[in-house]
Amino acid sequence: MAQTTAELDALLSQRSLTDAQLLAAAEQASDFRILPDASVIKIGGQSVIDRGRAAVYPLIEEIVAARRTHKLLIGTGAGTRARHLYSIAAELNLPAGVLSQLGASVADQNAEMLGQLLARHGISKVDGAGLSAVPLYLAEVHAVVFAGMPPYALWTRPAAEGVIPPYRTDAGCFLLAEQFGCKQMVYVKDENGLYTANPKTAKDATFIPKISVDEMKARGLADSILEFPMLDLLKQAKHVREVQVVNGLVPGNLTRALAGEHVGTIITAR
Repeated sequence: MAQTTAELDALLSQRSLTDAQLLAAAEQASDFRILPDASVIKIGGQSVIDRGRAAVYPLIEEIVAARRTHKLLIGTGAGTRARHLYSIAAELNLPAGVLSQLGASVADQNAEMLGQLLARHGISKVDGAGLSAVPLYLAEVHAVVFAGMPPYALWTRPAAEGVIPPYRTDAGCFLLAEQFGCKQMVYVKDENGLYTANPKTAKDATFIPKISVDEMKARGLADSILEFPMLDLLKQAKHVREVQVVNGLVPGNLTRALAGEHVGTIITAR
């Protein structure tokens, strides 16, 4: 039975914020989707942007064409430069929070470059307080660019092992899609999707067109195409219950995925 505002207020004033009854009462409120018609695209740093003009320019053309019929939130990965920074910082014995800041700086550089390439089409890069203007950008030009790294900085949750930040740009883009209640989340990479092993190093790797989070974990696909901690975010999500990974080096793949076609690998919450 739904709680009234007064009943929920009473629970909040009397109980711990981890109280089971309070959490259950708060859960009963109807979900509100802020941007239900928008799609989030994550452009891979190492897989796409680091490849330069040959990979990026065709995607720019595809994005410009797609925004005629789609509202797009375009997130950027960090890529090779971030990995180099992680290597140096880890060798210096710096903590995960510092590495998170370093990774964010590279994702921001990539967002800046994409923003400049899309500027002539009226598509801007936003960050920080600028995210509050996203609905206006989407209403006017149907697209906006943002850096994909979640802004945890020094407050990032350390991984169980090592100092590499566990929640990076795959997670950051997904969190934005989920919090805004967006229509879909598409990851643009340099592979057709998920395989049974890394296709760059394993010749016998088999393509997986569709799989659930539980199946991925059961099969131990840790060397997967997405950050593994992002799968927990997907499983807990209320709005975005599946994501699709596509090969952005194949012309037309992004356009087809935005149109709802099954192009690469679909990973589902259940």
